[in-house]
Formats: sequence, structure tokens, C-alpha cells
Amino acid sequence: MTKPVVAITIGRNHYGRMFSRHAWDELGRFAEVVHHDHPEPAGAEMLADLLADADACITSWGVATIDAHVLAGAPRLRAMAHMGSSVKRFVSDAVWERGVRVTSAGVTLARDVAETTLGLMIVGRKQIWPLGQHVRDGGWRDSPAWDMWPARELARSTVGIIGASNVGRHVIDLLAPFDAEILVADPFLDDEGAAALGVERVELDELLARADVVSLHCPETPETYHLLDSPRLAMMRDGALLINSARGALIDEPALIAELRTGRIFAFLDVTDPEPPALDSPLRQLANVVVTPHIAGCIENCNRMGELAVEELRRFFAGEPAVYEIRKEMLDRIA
Repeated sequence: MTKPVVAITIGRNHYGRMFSRHAWDELGRFAEVVHHDHPEPAGAEMLADLLADADACITSWGVATIDAHVLAGAPRLRAMAHMGSSVKRFVSDAVWERGVRVTSAGVTLARDVAETTLGLMIVGRKQIWPLGQHVRDGGWRDSPAWDMWPARELARSTVGIIGASNVGRHVIDLLAPFDAEILVADPFLDDEGAAALGVERVELDELLARADVVSLHCPETPETYHLLDSPRLAMMRDGALLINSARGALIDEPALIAELRTGRIFAFLDVTDPEPPALDSPLRQLANVVVTPHIAGCIENCNRMGELAVEELRRFFAGEPAVYEIRKEMLDRIA
């Protein structure tokens, strides 16, 4: 029996980061593999040539959009497994019109982001960053900074999750050992869904007023642009921790800077708007904010995404349901 042809479009420089030996072995069991024999991801013309005889492809960051021109030269293409946080930039209307099945391995990337978020919650509640700086400057627990930066526990605190996305749901799972009260604000989450997650569904304003930790996990859409503006940031409790590992534009940055200047809250920002922040931005200077360079997701080892992409194609050719299929009607809810 002839094996289906699967094209790898990501460029050989990224193989070690994205694919484990296990992924390659599994792919070779059910498919004939063709490679984009260049170091970097395939551009539009290269992509059209690469997919000429392909039944499916694996894509990731940097690969050109599969548009009508590309599809015109890929008459056999029936499935696309994407490795990344969103498929939006990589698919076109032509993909849906052709009926190409699209899957996303972003659910595994969500695990990486969630694990980083949990770490930030722990070190944020303990005030490890400012207190570490304080000790380096000669201080200790019996000094005024101890009152300024009180160390607290994540256990039995109130955590507000904005967005019951893949990342948000992973964060909820990771919080299980901490016996935290978990509040979730998400217009697409109903009471039944909240009960299944073991959380309390609340409106955003109530979440901000009650939570010790506020963590953003919703996509950037017209509806969520500057979701946290000046009035809403002012609703946060004194001493609250704000974490953004989603998208920078979810927060009105000038409003956040003004709120940070009051000293009321502490923020960990893995994303900003613009990104990176200007060299003279107060976000680089204020003592109660830490900005990291968009590292919450996998950086060196994204093998879990490669393994899931391969598994999705195995399922497709075996006639089995996908782990995480993307449908056109889902795009309005995807970043």
C-alpha cells in the first residue's frame, strides 16, 4: 500500500527544536516524508513547489500562508498540522474552500505557557524578585522593605483567570494542589462548563475586585483590545499580582504604567505592546514590574508540538478523530 506524502515546511534549522527522534520514527511508519531542504521556513514560491505532490503538511512559525496560489499547485493536499499558538496567519479562505483539515499542536504550547504562569504566580506571591533585589542591596527581613514587599503564599489565595482558553484551563489544572479559590471570566464559559472545571464563573469586574492574582489567558481580538484599561486596573486589590503571558494589547499600557506608579500592584509581563518596550519605557525601570522577552512558551525544546503534529496526521490518515481540529467558525475566538 502506498504511503501518503507528508511535507515538512519548517526548514532544517528548526528540526532539533520541533521534532524528537520519536516523532520522526512515528512519521516514517505511516508516511513518505519530503523536506524543505533549506535552513529556514518555506516562503510562498518554495511552499508551492514543496506541496506539489503532498497529501499533508506540517507547518510552524515563519512558513508562508497556504493561499489560493499555493493550493493551486498542491492538488492532493488534504491535511495541515500546525505547530504554533495560532493558525490564523497560515491559512486562507482557500484552505477552507478546499476542505483541507487543519489541526493545531498549540495545545501543547499552552502547557508550556501555563507552567511558566504557575511559576510566576508562586514567585510573585512570595515577592521573590523585589526581596531578592533588597537582599542584594544589604537588606533583610527586619527592614522597611519587608513591609513594602510582604511575602505571601499562592496556597489558599484567590486566583482570577481571564479566559478559559487552552492555557487558562491548563493553569486551572496546575493550581489543583494549591487549594486556591479560582475565579474565571470568559463570555464563552457557561455555568455548566465552570462547574466541570471546578471554578466560579464571574464577570470581569468582580474578578478584578476579588482576586489576589489576575492572569490573562484570552486572545487578542477587537473585543479584548485594552480589556484592562484605567478603570478596570483601578479595580484591582491593593497588593494584587497581575500576570500577562497572552498578548500585550490586552492591557492599556499607559494606564498600566500609571497604576504601577502608585505602587499598589505588582506585574509580570511576558508580552507588551509594543514589543519590545521602548528603551526608555517605565516598564524597564519601575521596581514593581518585571518584563521578560516573550519566553512563556517553549523556547529550546518544542518537541511536544512536533509529536502531536505527527499524531494528528496519523489519526487523519487512519480515519480517527483529531486531538484538536481547527474549524473556520473558531477563528473569531483565536488570537
